[in-house]
Amino acid sequence: MFRVRLDNENPILGFASGKVQRNFIRILPVNRIKIVVSSYDSTKGHIICIFICIFKSKDSNN
Repeated sequence: MFRVRLDNENPILGFASGKVQRNFIRILPVNRIKIVVSSYDSTKGHIICIFICIFKSKDSNN
């Protein structure tokens, strides 16, 4: 279970979907995710996709 803050600042409880669990995909606090909100309870949803954030170090010349 993960506490997720949506773009509109609403908190939601996110659960990892089956593919995320089977493939041992890590979910980090800096990652942006795609979540499907439950039609029965708008405070819960399934995490179906993780967009990985890649940060460049300050020392790189590029």
